Amino acid sequence: MKWILQWWLAFLACACSTLWAADFPTKPIRIVMGFPAGGPLDQHARLLSDRLQQVLGQPILIDYKPGAGGTVGAQEVMKAPADGYTLMLANTGVMVINPALYTRLPYQTLRDFTPIARTAMQPLALLVNPQVPVTTLPQFIDYARARPGQINYGSAGNGGISHLVPEMFKTATGLFMVHIPYRGSAPAFTDLMAGQVQFMAESVPQASVYHKQGKVRALAVTGRERSPALPDIPTVSEAGLKALEVVGFYGFLAPAGTPADVVNTLSQAFRTHGEPGGGSGLSGCSRFSSLPHAGNAALGRGGEAVGGAVGLIDFYALTKFPVIICDGHYSPRMP
Repeated sequence: MKWILQWWLAFLACACSTLWAADFPTKPIRIVMGFPAGGPLDQHARLLSDRLQQVLGQPILIDYKPGAGGTVGAQEVMKAPADGYTLMLANTGVMVINPALYTRLPYQTLRDFTPIARTAMQPLALLVNPQVPVTTLPQFIDYARARPGQINYGSAGNGGISHLVPEMFKTATGLFMVHIPYRGSAPAFTDLMAGQVQFMAESVPQASVYHKQGKVRALAVTGRERSPALPDIPTVSEAGLKALEVVGFYGFLAPAGTPADVVNTLSQAFRTHGEPGGGSGLSGCSRFSSLPHAGNAALGRGGEAVGGAVGLIDFYALTKFPVIICDGHYSPRMP
């Protein structure tokens, strides 16, 4: 009799879970972002949220929890109920760099989160303030080499990809530049345009907008190929640094333990959301059957040595679901 009761309770629990998942979502979904408003991750969230809202039929709320290189936001999501109503939009730094650099980090990507979709693969642009008298990357290298310690570069914070890429650039060229970390990409970019810092590595969508307005000058992009958003700007390899190729990425994650049916619903929403010509298809998104990266380094060629040195985890193995990639070839409208 006891085993029959246990079986019946288990059946009811399973049935209720299935019914609940079938109804998901029934209320607004919150997307937590560990960086200030106005940066490239914020633009990406805005680009996706309206169309995602159409697919899911519920409001999508963006909740900014900046601090500690995205760690504050990650903690918020890690501790949230695993019900699919709280998601994290994270970048390369939050997902793979922070866990490699900080031994006392309060979260572990593989342990504490469930992947939903990887939604962007974006090279970075190497930028200078327009007052710097150079128009090519080799010219900038010569200019900076003649002024050791006099060139400042800005980043979105210590340990992020906008910090590591200039450091990789310095290693490849032997330059001495001074790092000025900011609390997010937006204030760093503001100071680049104002000339408080002279150099920066920034994601192509944001960089292309201000390059075309003449507020910054793009010298090279870190991808394997030129970006359609900056078709006249050479790759770093074309500019003479053959070993440097870096591509950052964004992804949505839910707390560990989120029911599989809910995860599948969310993942499918991203796929529906981005299919060309279907549903609320998003121009500039495409399917990737394979993703370019070298070995186990999440940053790609040139990041191999850096990744090996700090033990970056391979996020590609973490993404278990088909994904739609808004691959950085678009120029999103500014909010």
